[in-house]
Amino acid sequence: MNSEHTIIQQVDEARGDVQAADRLISSYLPFIKAETAKFLKRPPIEGQDDELSIAMMAFHEAIGSYSRTRGAFLKYAGMLIRSRLIDYSRRNRRHDGVISLDTPQGEDDVTIGETMADQRDHHEEMMQRNATREEIFHLSSQMAEFGVSLTDVAANCPKQQRTLEACRKALQYARENPELLEDLLGTRRLPISRLSEGSGVERKTLERHRKYMIALLLIYTNGYEIIRGHLKQVMKGVAVR
Repeated sequence: MNSEHTIIQQVDEARGDVQAADRLISSYLPFIKAETAKFLKRPPIEGQDDELSIAMMAFHEAIGSYSRTRGAFLKYAGMLIRSRLIDYSRRNRRHDGVISLDTPQGEDDVTIGETMADQRDHHEEMMQRNATREEIFHLSSQMAEFGVSLTDVAANCPKQQRTLEACRKALQYARENPELLEDLLGTRRLPISRLSEGSGVERKTLERHRKYMIALLLIYTNGYEIIRGHLKQVMKGVAVR
């Protein structure tokens, strides 16, 4: 707990001080390299692997965008690093495709795209699947601290559009009032009374879907970008940051 408190203090200082930010990045360079190594499946090489630079920039981004409502800083930073590395990898594959995938190879003029498309698609699918699985693992672990499981969320999901819209309204209110999210993280309980009064959603609706609301608040405030993407079609109208 003391260690996490120290990190948060360092992050707060680094947010407004370039030198402090540089010192923090240097201090956690082993962590940044470890996250990059997980992505590359090998240790990154300084001065050679662009992924390490991307990871360092993502860590700096985490310093600027972190708030206590996002949970533990290093967990948030790690998720942001993985997200940015995935984005970088996708951009590179698209760029490489423009240059080389249509280049004829061999006597039959078969293109690289024709011979490697299946492998590329499979690799990208596996990367996305692994990233999604990791987000789900972290989300499940965090929800467990609140006594909520993925099975609970599925069973507690609103079945009617009217109820879904009410939960969406309450979620939006919570996102606009971060103190409610801090209250949730601090007490491990959904602040139903304040959420109901502020959003205008009936208390009984929030009580009936308490576990669902806890899961949504955690998802929309802790960097679960892939999971949020899957929820966009359901939670239309909620701003995603």
